[in-house]
Amino acid sequence: MSKFDYDLFVIGAGSGGVRAARLAAQMGKKVAVAEESKPGGTCVVRGCVPKKYLVYGAEYGSSIESSRKYGWSYENLDFNWEKLRDSIQKEVDRLSNIYSNILKKNGADVYNERAEFIDKNTVMLTSSKKKISANRILIAVGGQPWSPDIPGVEHAIISDDAFVLERLPSSILIIGGGYIASEFASIFSGLGVKTTQAYRGEHLLNGFDEDIRRHVGSHQKANGIDVRFNISPIKINVDGNSYVTHFDDGSIITADLVFMATGRRPYTSKLGLERVGVKTDTLGSIIVDEFSKTNAENIYAVGDVTNRINLTPVAIREAQAFVETIYGSRPLEYDHRNIASAVFTRPPIGVVGLNEAQAREVYGDNIIVYETTFRPMKNILSGKEEKCFIKLITEATGEKIIGIHMIGDDSPEIIQILGICVKSGLTKTDFDNTCAVHPTLAEEIVTLRPRV
Repeated sequence: MSKFDYDLFVIGAGSGGVRAARLAAQMGKKVAVAEESKPGGTCVVRGCVPKKYLVYGAEYGSSIESSRKYGWSYENLDFNWEKLRDSIQKEVDRLSNIYSNILKKNGADVYNERAEFIDKNTVMLTSSKKKISANRILIAVGGQPWSPDIPGVEHAIISDDAFVLERLPSSILIIGGGYIASEFASIFSGLGVKTTQAYRGEHLLNGFDEDIRRHVGSHQKANGIDVRFNISPIKINVDGNSYVTHFDDGSIITADLVFMATGRRPYTSKLGLERVGVKTDTLGSIIVDEFSKTNAENIYAVGDVTNRINLTPVAIREAQAFVETIYGSRPLEYDHRNIASAVFTRPPIGVVGLNEAQAREVYGDNIIVYETTFRPMKNILSGKEEKCFIKLITEATGEKIIGIHMIGDDSPEIIQILGICVKSGLTKTDFDNTCAVHPTLAEEIVTLRPRV
């Protein structure tokens, strides 16, 4: 008989935590999960899933307007924020219940409380004060929005709040230049809100390819978003029903709502990590090895709480590798290279592999860059000037594809398939030998020419 209550105790019922708990339970292990919020974590409850529904909702306005040139006419067009909001929350609840049922059907015990460490094999449920022991403990609590410590910051909302607004504001100031800030700027602008996006840097989306960064800034402005660069907020004041934000360059922006989208941090502050000596970096991310093990015996971590790539599919793969390593037949290290990702701005972005600056760091000048900028066929009749940009980077020798970056309709869907190509080590010749599907946006991928 085991001296522990469980073989595995998982703190956090997000995508990574639920995947690890389910797989371990299916392998006959006694498993428990603690979750202080709804099962599903950031992605399902307050992240990518509800956000993508908002993206869909925001797209309809411009699509309907573009349809006029395609022969459609309409009257009394209206948008109801409350209907969209409530429909999304209903779907979130449905998905959260599915996550909960997955755990229960596979025999995992679920505790709807926050858990914190007592020692390397024991946690305490903070509401009931119940202590539970486990042979191994997996931390999968994810991250949370971070805002700068400035006067009046309590008046600003964060991404968690954006999904449940009582009413849609007539104007909004979004502070930040990352993917969350840029996506929500596109969303609110698409829903008819006067939108301003303020960022401390020269271009949006730090870390992305420089050409993509320039293009997304141009698209944001073309879509009616007032983008301000090189400014940082220093305080927020209340003025009646509005909020006045002061910036370090002396400028002032007044809006009905201020949205802080200035980054995310791992949710590690309330775990009691200091009691077990788990090491974190300067931002609080848990440091793990290639097998998701922390420096503390018996304690592991996956997902956004770690110092690795913060994406839902990555957390799921890390969880699978963890279970295989601990309970399966062999150690399994998840390969974090060449992971495709998307940004759901208008138009959306898809990227995989090295950007041009990274490629030059690795290969020097021994790379070839192929690119094209064009107006998609769909935009011709509608009169939209919006253009698509595609960039492909290869090694100069052998022309192995090492990076693809694109912005345009359907880029996220296309990049998923291109991710397979990059991961598989395909070459530009492989693309050249592939017949195009015409007429499509994606056919440009197999007809790219070197940058002039």
